[in-house]
Amino acid sequence: MKNKHIIHKNIPLISALKVINTLMPEPLVLFVVDDDGKMVGTLTDGDSRRALISGCTTESPVECIMHKNFKYVEFGINDDVKSLRAIKQCGVTLLPVLDENRNIVDIINFEKNNTLLPVDAVLMAGGKGVRLRPLTETTPKPLLPVGGKSIIDYNIDSLMENGIKHISVTVNYLHEQIEEHFAEPVNGVQIVCIKEPQFLGTIGATQFVTKFYNDVVLVMNSDLFTNIDYEDFYLHFKEHNADMSVAAVPYSISVPYGIFELEGRNIKGVKEKPVYNYFANAGIYLIKRELLENMPKNTFYNATDLMNDAVAAGKTVIRYPITGYWLDIGSHEEYKKANELVKHIKK
Repeated sequence: MKNKHIIHKNIPLISALKVINTLMPEPLVLFVVDDDGKMVGTLTDGDSRRALISGCTTESPVECIMHKNFKYVEFGINDDVKSLRAIKQCGVTLLPVLDENRNIVDIINFEKNNTLLPVDAVLMAGGKGVRLRPLTETTPKPLLPVGGKSIIDYNIDSLMENGIKHISVTVNYLHEQIEEHFAEPVNGVQIVCIKEPQFLGTIGATQFVTKFYNDVVLVMNSDLFTNIDYEDFYLHFKEHNADMSVAAVPYSISVPYGIFELEGRNIKGVKEKPVYNYFANAGIYLIKRELLENMPKNTFYNATDLMNDAVAAGKTVIRYPITGYWLDIGSHEEYKKANELVKHIKK
């Protein structure tokens, strides 16, 4: 793996300092490897200064100076997101991901990434956006700009900030524009566009994803504007051993009249202007891969169908409350709200 943060254990300290000098503004941390590429230690700018003060020379090999007791996670065994959170809270900025031979296969930068979630993601982007016409007559809804940036790109960026690297986008209406939008990799990640042959509901097109790399899949509408905490969403899913978790937003209905409590025709009481509180489907789901693989093929199928079928089969389907902001950009009013919200966030 080529990375400017990786150096060999035998190079002299002066050479390591020159490498460190090129790292800014990134964290000034180097990962030290042996002849086989096995990670054996870490070296920081502070380590180097302390070594020189203690009598080491600029020609001393970094092997004599490096920290041999370092934090890391194992590739393919990074399902313990709690451990990642704990490491991040200890102040670690760069965290190596090692394979079974202790070779570095990835490096998590906590200044850029919140965590490393072991999930795939599928964004549904095939809708026609009828309620947003005429804006969507020539532009697919996911590509409409919010604060100068396409709606879908906010969601892609959030997923990638949480370490999700296997991302698919299902397309249909004006699909060529979305395919062109993701023709090039985004920050090193190739977004895979999947054309559904016909409209198959809010989740039916996931059947055309050719391969899932993880046992949990995040499926979401591509036209949402939200700051949902994906790490907490995932930890909640795991904590409750769920088969499916549905992100939900609070929804209240205020009745401006006195409401009778009836028994037949007899009034037993009056509730004056009651408020009824509910949770509404936010269009974001964490789903065990096997549920998606067992969906009916080539059939119009909504996420609500999957929920009902899972419940009927005795699966654990839970609700995760979103505590931040959430907008479903399905109307001109919501689109305007999203653009106003972006202005507020940027201040």
